[in-house]
Amino acid sequence: MERVPGMTNYLDFEKPLAEIEGKAEELRAMARQNEDMDVEEEAKALDKKAGDMLRDLYKGLTPWRKCQVARHPDRPHCKDYIEALFTDFTPLAGDRNFADDLAVMGGLARLGDRPVVVLGQEKGHDTKSRIERNFGMARPEGYRKAIRLMDLADRFNLPLITLVDTTGAYPGKGAEERGQSEAIARSTEKCLAIGVPSVTVIIGEGGSGGAVAFATANRVAMLEHAVYSVISPEGCASILWKDSEKMREAAEALRLTAQDLSKLAVCDRVIPEPLGGAHRDRTATIAAVGTALEEMLAEMDGKSRKELVSARRKKFLDMGSKGLAA
Repeated sequence: MERVPGMTNYLDFEKPLAEIEGKAEELRAMARQNEDMDVEEEAKALDKKAGDMLRDLYKGLTPWRKCQVARHPDRPHCKDYIEALFTDFTPLAGDRNFADDLAVMGGLARLGDRPVVVLGQEKGHDTKSRIERNFGMARPEGYRKAIRLMDLADRFNLPLITLVDTTGAYPGKGAEERGQSEAIARSTEKCLAIGVPSVTVIIGEGGSGGAVAFATANRVAMLEHAVYSVISPEGCASILWKDSEKMREAAEALRLTAQDLSKLAVCDRVIPEPLGGAHRDRTATIAAVGTALEEMLAEMDGKSRKELVSARRKKFLDMGSKGLAA
């Protein structure tokens, strides 16, 4: 297990683990201040105990706990993947109509030797960037920017890669006035129409139509602890039970985990995460996503534009027909 020094963002169900890892870190901090202290053996024992507890906690995560892991603030975000996996990234901004939506980032890049168009939702990492990025909730101009990039990929015959991580489209008054639902629908339509290979990875949350507008692709992969659903568990609970505290029951009913969606053929591939989630070993997680992207794109090498569009449409028409009895 990778020990994460100074890790402070623990989820509710990880509190016992936080205490043990905190004690191990305290011992090592005391030893750094007093060179005569020999605490390494005791600290290693605590590390082992923490590792065993971590394995037990993550052995069978409930759907609600997976939602919590998918939302962990330290998970790698779209910007992290772009910076680590792609070279020659040239960001492209604006929808050529109203504004540039910083919740959506994208542009031209290379994945290995392959030129591509990459785009995704970026949530931000601190208070300032989260506010600037609107917590990854795109407005209509964000979806229209995405449409512009998809058109660019189609025109120059470049594969399209999308990285999805959003609770959903922004539901504000201004967004509705500027045609939020129409922008989402046109983005989804454009995903279906482009004649180039398209690959999506749900790296955290895939929420509602705001995610579908980016994720209508030839191949859809999900990280092991990512979630993908028509509505958040809290929103579902508020509608069905008139009580947002019923989110645990809602998460079970929504079948939103990567494992459930793989059975239903909504997700084509589940990408394993390090023990304890993507945030515990960001480097390994990003590398696993990079490998999956290259493999999925290689599966479509040599396919004609007509074949790609036809296969994508069939994929979504058939979606959900498998595993319904599971």
